[in-house]
Amino acid sequence: MDCLILVDLQNDFMPGGALAVPRGDEVVEVANRVAPEFDLVVASQDWHPGNHLSFASQHSGRSVGDMIQLAGADQVLWPDHCVQGTRGAELHDGLATSRIDLRIRKGTNRRIDSYSAFFDNARQRSTGLAGLLSARDVTAVWLVGLATDYCVKFTALDALEQGFETSVVSDGCRGIDLAPGDVAAAWAAMERAGANIVSARRLR
Repeated sequence: MDCLILVDLQNDFMPGGALAVPRGDEVVEVANRVAPEFDLVVASQDWHPGNHLSFASQHSGRSVGDMIQLAGADQVLWPDHCVQGTRGAELHDGLATSRIDLRIRKGTNRRIDSYSAFFDNARQRSTGLAGLLSARDVTAVWLVGLATDYCVKFTALDALEQGFETSVVSDGCRGIDLAPGDVAAAWAAMERAGANIVSARRLR
C-alpha cells in the first residue's frame, strides 16, 4: 500500500504565521488534489510546549537563526511556533482534513526538536509512525508539505532509512532557505539518499 504523508501543513508555517514558509499556502491545494489517490493519508504536526528549547525566546541573548546544541544535535533557534492548543498549531483551514486517517504530533519534548515525522532530531525517541505504517502493509510513502529543507527532508531521509520507498512531490513542497542554497541542498540530499523526486502530475 502507498501512503501520503502531509508534513506540517499548519497555520504557523503559512504566510502570516509565526514561522511562515514563503508561498507555503500553495501546498494546500496540491495536498487536497492528490489525497484522494491514496488509501491512507497521514498528517504530521509540530506540537510544541510553550517553553520549547528550540525557541529563541527561551535563551537569553540568543536570536532567531542562531545555532545551538540540543540533546547533542545541531538546533536552529526559531520564533515561538506551533504551540500546543493554539491556532498556529492547527492544520490550515483549507486542508481537506476529512481525508486524513492518522495524525502524528511531534516536538512535544521541550528538550529536543523533531523535524522528522519518524524520530526526534537526536533519534532518541520514535513517534511510532514506522510501526503504524508497517502494520497497515505500507511499502511506499509520498511526501507533500513544509518545509522542504527541514521537516520534509528529514522525514524523507528517515522514511528511506526505515525501508519505505519514498517519493517527494516537488510541486507540493516549499522551503525556507534560511541560508541561500538550503532548499537546493535538501533536494540533492533526498535524491542522493534514494528518494524519487516527482511531480503531482505523476499521481493523476
